[in-house]
Amino acid sequence: MRLCHLDDLPEGDSRGFDPHASGRDTVLVVRHGPALHAWVNACPHHGTPMAWRKNAFLNAARDRIVCGAHGAQFEIPTGRCTLGPCLGQSLTPVPLHIHANGEVHLADSPHEETSQ
Repeated sequence: MRLCHLDDLPEGDSRGFDPHASGRDTVLVVRHGPALHAWVNACPHHGTPMAWRKNAFLNAARDRIVCGAHGAQFEIPTGRCTLGPCLGQSLTPVPLHIHANGEVHLADSPHEETSQ
């Protein structure tokens, strides 16, 4: 299932996606260095959506994912909580497949994963 093209997500940026047309962004993707990292858009503390506004998943330094509901902070590459009420818990990873033409898709299976 297609999410976007690499060019649609600049370095150091984040974006939410609604791949199953549920009416809300259920997946968040962060471009961090050469890699894309994708997570279920739900804080492990209460399952609340992460963004405090549309596509706003990162702190001001753009080096941590932040839960807009209670300020928990998560490492971008690992999804592990480093600050807040869910300390030590992690976001749920979403495997991606990046095609040679730059198209970013949800991976059909974990072995298809090419960036995370």
